[in-house]
Amino acid sequence: MAMARRYVSTRVRRREDPQLLTGRARYLDDLRLSGTLSVAILRSPHAHARLVEVDVRPALAAPGVEAVLTGEDVARLARPIRAEMSGPGYKTSGWPALARDKVRFVGEPVVAVVARDRYGAEDALEEVRVTYDPLPVLTNAELSMRPGAPRIHDDLTDNILFHTRFDNGAVERAFVAAELRLSHTFRHGRCTSAPMENRGALASFDAAEGILTLWASSQSPHLLRSGLAEALDLPESRLRVICPAVGGGFGPKMHLYPEDIIVCLLAQRLGRPVKWIEDRRENLLTSAQAREHVNHIEMAATGDGVILGFKATLICDVGAYSLYPVTAALEPVTAASIIPGPYRIQGYSYDAYAVATNKCPAGAYRGVGMALGTFVRERLVDMVARRTGLDPAEVRRRNFIAATDVPFTTASGLVIDSGNPTESLDQALEAAGYDALRKDQRRSSTTTYRGIGLCSYTEFTGMGSGTFRRRGMSQIAGHDAATVRVEPTGEVRGFVSAASQGQGHATTLAQVLADEIGVPMAAVSIVEGDTERCPYGSGSFASRSMVVSGGALILAARRVRDKVIAIAAHMLEAARGDLVMEEGAIFVRGMAARRVTLGQVARLAYRPASGTLPPSVDPALEATQYYDPPPATFSIGTHVAVVDVDAETGQVAIVRYVVSEDCGTMVNPMIVEGQIHGAVAQGIGAALYEDVVYDDAGQPLTTSFMDYLLPTTMELPAIEVVHTETPPPVTVSGFKGMAEGGTIGATAAVANAVADALAPLGVEVHELPLSPDRLYRLIHQARKRP
Repeated sequence: MAMARRYVSTRVRRREDPQLLTGRARYLDDLRLSGTLSVAILRSPHAHARLVEVDVRPALAAPGVEAVLTGEDVARLARPIRAEMSGPGYKTSGWPALARDKVRFVGEPVVAVVARDRYGAEDALEEVRVTYDPLPVLTNAELSMRPGAPRIHDDLTDNILFHTRFDNGAVERAFVAAELRLSHTFRHGRCTSAPMENRGALASFDAAEGILTLWASSQSPHLLRSGLAEALDLPESRLRVICPAVGGGFGPKMHLYPEDIIVCLLAQRLGRPVKWIEDRRENLLTSAQAREHVNHIEMAATGDGVILGFKATLICDVGAYSLYPVTAALEPVTAASIIPGPYRIQGYSYDAYAVATNKCPAGAYRGVGMALGTFVRERLVDMVARRTGLDPAEVRRRNFIAATDVPFTTASGLVIDSGNPTESLDQALEAAGYDALRKDQRRSSTTTYRGIGLCSYTEFTGMGSGTFRRRGMSQIAGHDAATVRVEPTGEVRGFVSAASQGQGHATTLAQVLADEIGVPMAAVSIVEGDTERCPYGSGSFASRSMVVSGGALILAARRVRDKVIAIAAHMLEAARGDLVMEEGAIFVRGMAARRVTLGQVARLAYRPASGTLPPSVDPALEATQYYDPPPATFSIGTHVAVVDVDAETGQVAIVRYVVSEDCGTMVNPMIVEGQIHGAVAQGIGAALYEDVVYDDAGQPLTTSFMDYLLPTTMELPAIEVVHTETPPPVTVSGFKGMAEGGTIGATAAVANAVADALAPLGVEVHELPLSPDRLYRLIHQARKRP
């Protein structure tokens, strides 16, 4: 059967936007259930302390209070959250929904109060009396991992939650052959995702049916259901998770948190709906953070700029607990594995650590690990260029994997399946006018210094179960699924295990489904974010929705389409191979008058009279398909950043920004570019502004947007995007993920641009963010050197 592609690769307007722009989208706090109670959480003011006494009697007597929960109560009702991992080097310790014996970071939940409204619940919190016995505080991962350091978890032997070691066997030869050796320590500040919508949970228990329903602002409804089932000791069939409109996720909303368990317990106990909505201070205190990392690294290279090898020790500060379902290993393993990037590196070895401290737990965040590893590697590439007198673009060209080399196994063992790094670099340089930029680059003629920064990167996307099993992450399925159903009226619906947080799934997945079935896009709708209506899958994170849920949707749609054609061929008394399906009609090629509509086929499929369906064809038009993709498919890209640095104030202005990216076949170029713009903004934030700061006592100092700085439209440049499309040979769709590439590339490109600008002053960049105060100190320290 012939099939025309009409919608994929076109700039279809987002279906979601009218509701969003007119305020008709329903986010979690917009949901109103009759009799809903509100929860407020008393949180620890100490970073590390024993709980001596918790007296909630005055709170119970407060007006409007319905119940109060303590750690002792929860211990009888629910298990602690446990992030499990198979394989050596990992230590598991539970995270109780409410602290019981001691608290391990400022903001950890201690008491939950439920009242008729949030005001009453917050007032009652002030009546709770907690006596703490402070303990030594650890806020530095390198100090925390030392022998004899105070233990954060008494049931563990030390604070190293994860350690792994890797050596590809060629690193010593690489360093023996080296003419140039570099040894540096790089540091990246702690970040938080700061979504527009904070976290939240609304639970309702149907005692008659024994069904507990949780509405959650989540990226992974099925994984959340599995984690809740384990914690609450309930069959998954008794739990339903629904995701309403979600106002941004970026990774942290894929985790199971104590508050999810608390609202479920209270709904079961009280028989009434219970809601908790996170405020911004709570978000900055307790939603998963990321990025804080130290990398001691050595590089070996030849005198003409060929990189031979790396030796790295990565230490990630993962906070007080290991997060379900990705575990504390997520960031160090990802950062370590991505360091070779798009380069032909001979030797590589690393030690990677996840170390507990008395800080908010760290987990998934856009570009997790990859932004760290890429920043370190790309800074070193530019350092090689400076030491050898070569242009940074030329050093990259000399080390790139060639297009003819793919599939290529990197020095860390990742398999790059497609793409051409040289083409990406050349495309970005041409779009930016790189030669002219270098020629016109202003140096120290004034107090403003101009710099040009490059970053070439790989982003692994669409990961399947093989990647998660290899990492030992046993609580992530790795596959996704889709059900495609043609209703008796001819409407086509896709039910997917993905869960959108603003990416445009209702548009892009509808484009894919409309093309695969052969119907107008107006006849297609997408359903997601509901564990009862949608098949089981892993959800939306790690740039995988279009690859994995999209792949499942394609396979399911093809099965349904084949059945439609079989029935239509029977109705038209024609051979299946002679039929064409377009715009919801099936007709004989060259004889357009001999046709039936999809609605006619559907009516027959659902209400067949005796003998009217072809032999061996069952009634109905529906198929469910699970898709477990290959371990990963790689997107490739290059960023060019041009900055001006004011040497007197340390202020950085980004004056030009160009992105070249290859995410395979683009479903919707407009949405791709929107994803890039948002991701670049987050990468610029990490490079220049964002830093979650704790003092030595473990007290967070950045608990509002006056202290935790985000880039605004005033700081962000116009972002120019150029595309290459190299469909990967390993997926059913020809798609690659791309949602994180902007963040991965921007952090390193901006850091390299600032370093390039300040090179005449002798300033080296080893630590992010490059805030004005940090740059000011670096500049003035450099000027004081003889």
